[in-house]
Amino acid sequence: MPEITKETIIGEVLQYSPDLIPVFMEAGMHCLFCGAAQGETIEEACVVHGIDPDEMMERIHQALSAQ
Repeated sequence: MPEITKETIIGEVLQYSPDLIPVFMEAGMHCLFCGAAQGETIEEACVVHGIDPDEMMERIHQALSAQ
């Protein structure tokens, strides 16, 4: 799996690691499979949802390390 950064497209993240779906859902990002998510970066989605991108990345990395 490629490295996941704030610039990674959410659709790509979910393609490589569908186990991260709950992390996004718990953060309030429920539209994971809509058109916007397929072309939106993690950072862009965080801004739209009022989430600190660095905190979201921490959640993602914690979930990945627990796998």
